[in-house]
Amino acid sequence: MTDKKRQIERLFKLHYRAMYRLACILLHDGDESKDIVHDVFAQLLTNDALLNEATALAFLLSCVRNRCLNEIRHRKTHEQVKQRLLLDEELESTGPEELEAENNALHLGIAELFPPICREIIVLHFAEGLTFREIAERMQVSETTIYKHLRSALNQLRLTLKQHEQ
Repeated sequence: MTDKKRQIERLFKLHYRAMYRLACILLHDGDESKDIVHDVFAQLLTNDALLNEATALAFLLSCVRNRCLNEIRHRKTHEQVKQRLLLDEELESTGPEELEAENNALHLGIAELFPPICREIIVLHFAEGLTFREIAERMQVSETTIYKHLRSALNQLRLTLKQHEQ
């Protein structure tokens, strides 16, 4: 056996438990922790450099920590992708008729909830994307009036949504 292999075997026997314990604390998964610790030692076998015995534990624990953090990041990314795919599937399963029905219900809710001027301001601002100034010019009122009507409508909408949540 070469010096490199002997050194890695000695490090494995000395520090495996501490490395495994750290991985378990970070990942909460025994099998994944074992895999990460073994990967660290496998990577050491492929490198040509010898480790300094005095700093070997700190180096090995840093390697384990970094691999665990990468795994956690990978899990989060995987979970986000999974959630987005589920959301996309949900949207795809919703037919155009259902989406149109929801849209019509929303418009009816707005029509019943707000006075005509507020409805017009909401549609111009949110649906057509006009600024307060553009709406004010179109309706021949001040920007402050537009702002007050919109604020009033949004407050009313918040109260209505709160009531429906309870």
